[in-house]
Amino acid sequence: MKLDNLVRIDLNLLVILQVLLEEESVTRAANRLHVSQSALSKSLNRLRDTLGDPLFLRTAHGLKPTAHAIQLGKLLPQSLQSLYQLTLPPGFTPHNSTRQFSFAMVESAYETLLPNFIGTLLNRAPNLKLDSFVWSENSLQAIQQGQIDFGFAGRELHPQSAFQVDRLPDGIAHQTLFTDHQVCLVRQDHPILSTVTAGHWDLDIYLQMPHVQVRCEGNDWWALDYHLADLGHHRRLSTIVPDFYGAASVCAHSDLIFTLPASFAQHAKKLYPLVELPLPIEFIPLAYVLLWHERSAEDPGHRWVKEIICESVAKALSNSHN
Repeated sequence: MKLDNLVRIDLNLLVILQVLLEEESVTRAANRLHVSQSALSKSLNRLRDTLGDPLFLRTAHGLKPTAHAIQLGKLLPQSLQSLYQLTLPPGFTPHNSTRQFSFAMVESAYETLLPNFIGTLLNRAPNLKLDSFVWSENSLQAIQQGQIDFGFAGRELHPQSAFQVDRLPDGIAHQTLFTDHQVCLVRQDHPILSTVTAGHWDLDIYLQMPHVQVRCEGNDWWALDYHLADLGHHRRLSTIVPDFYGAASVCAHSDLIFTLPASFAQHAKKLYPLVELPLPIEFIPLAYVLLWHERSAEDPGHRWVKEIICESVAKALSNSHN
């Protein structure tokens, strides 16, 4: 390595390159970096001169990275993370640390997981800044790129599901926090309740009912739908909504049935007049997992936060079962 060659490079330009690769738009990148578009364009020109490549081509749909820029994009996250590690103190002292950590969490886990560790973290490290975001189809990529420190997601155990634990992208590590099972919710006074009371509740009746479904990571089907399809069945997905609270509200004000993780059903029943029914079919559980990137393994602060999360959730779950 010729260290003297690095003197010619403004390392801030590498950060700008990473953001441009993620946003593929000068406007969005400038807004994210809190600089003017003109200033960002000048930085992009400096990058082009320094690296000897146009890096991006303007198209009707934004910036399209060149082959060289795409190759750089595979190396940058790890390199920037290593540079970031160099700026951190050699150890981590919770009570006076001012570090910032970010989380992306599936909505169904907010009520179940977040209250179990947020208080412990801030009691032991009161100056931390914790940013929380809703989990989306882009969250795994955000963890890979270092934008998000931790992800809390539901991973399905059905072999045909795209959301299995063993199908995580390269470099993403995980730890299972707890497993859950599916239940059903209907509104109070729903006509089906008299049928259930009479002892008639089976898969045929379940499939005849209209369903409200939550779209997860851009996908309308859950593992249950793949499983039913294997058996030659399909649910009547009458309404698909983007979030669990919305689905619970729809369920409470209609004759639609809502199938969901049992842990969230407990919170939904506190908000709406809903009745819980068992899922009328044997089905594999859902795993809620904590996700992070392997490159953070040697970061003492990251490791401390991860340990607090896992210990706090395990303790809360143990207490709830006693």
